[in-house]
Amino acid sequence: MGAIFTSPGRTVAAGVVLLIAIVVVFGLVTGQMTHIDHAWSTAAMVWLHVISGVMWIGLLWYLNFVQVPTMPTIQPVEHRAAISKFIAPNVLFYFRWAALATVVTGLLVAWMNNYIVDALTFRPGFIMIGTGMWMGLIMAFNVWFIIWPNQKKILGIVEATAEEKAAAAKPALYASRFNTMFSIGMLYCMVMYRFLPV
Repeated sequence: MGAIFTSPGRTVAAGVVLLIAIVVVFGLVTGQMTHIDHAWSTAAMVWLHVISGVMWIGLLWYLNFVQVPTMPTIQPVEHRAAISKFIAPNVLFYFRWAALATVVTGLLVAWMNNYIVDALTFRPGFIMIGTGMWMGLIMAFNVWFIIWPNQKKILGIVEATAEEKAAAAKPALYASRFNTMFSIGMLYCMVMYRFLPV
């Protein structure tokens, strides 16, 4: 058991094996062995969308509620390098790719369900999900085109002067805080559109 939990890769692999077992057992218990059709494919894509979103928003909230507020309290100051040189680049790697995966899988779900145009153009019955989709797209834009380019300067991933690093801090922070604010409404729209068909 310890071999599974000492490696993130093995832990995820074990989670996938557990998922396959759940699918098989569910199929046997209900007498309906799952077969791949449009409904199954759509459900699988929704699951991928949710998994990606959990990673993205989880890391967004970690950054805004844990890492950023804690950094100034780390003493001595030299210890902050452990965060900026090792932890933050890894967090931002998963953060930005989870954002992209969330957008791609979300658009695929909308396309598979034939409402992508209706949602993105706010047609009646799709206003709630359309609002959530646009909020997510704006947030992903912030991740890739504001937060990440500025963080690369701040963390020294790309060369930048001390002045450029200082100038990058505010846009990166404000875009991240904007996304945190937007995530609350976006998640509401994504969950409630099934219950409030407006």
